Amino acid sequence: MTTAATDAGEPAAHPRFAEAVTRMGLAEVLGRVRRFPDETRTAAEAAAAIGCELSQICKSLIFAAWGSPLLERSRELGGGVPVLVLMDGASRVDVELVRQALGASEVTRAKAAVVRETTGYAIGGVPPFGHRTKTRVLADRSLLDHDVVWAAAGDPHTVFPMEPKSLVAHAGGTLVDVREQQA
Repeated sequence: MTTAATDAGEPAAHPRFAEAVTRMGLAEVLGRVRRFPDETRTAAEAAAAIGCELSQICKSLIFAAWGSPLLERSRELGGGVPVLVLMDGASRVDVELVRQALGASEVTRAKAAVVRETTGYAIGGVPPFGHRTKTRVLADRSLLDHDVVWAAAGDPHTVFPMEPKSLVAHAGGTLVDVREQQA
């Protein structure tokens, strides 16, 4: 694991992500990016590589919503309007709670092609900001249970740490309770 670049000199963060955080005035984030030799596509893989709790991983998940007065219809991709949900790595998103938060008639998990088209990143490497298109962002309150959370830095090999309130604010997120409750 390295923090700024691989031994081969490869940049630690995805170029689009690096450009976005620099534009956002967050260039210091780039110095904290960790690159791993093996992919960390899942929250469990990322937590194991970092050595943190699973709930300290911030998952960036794209959903598709229909019929919400809170979303712009002109940006529909693949039939629904993309919505980013930020969730702690130990929890699952309750799609019904997302639907209710948006006032939508239907919400489903977005297909991989929609995720890439919307964000510019592949599933497993989607960061919480620095996307190709602007989307509505919902952030589950469970992220605030930690002093620091870790999120993808644009590819399945990279992560970065950030204080959760700052991460949510920079993502333009609205705090909601969309975590699936355990029965």
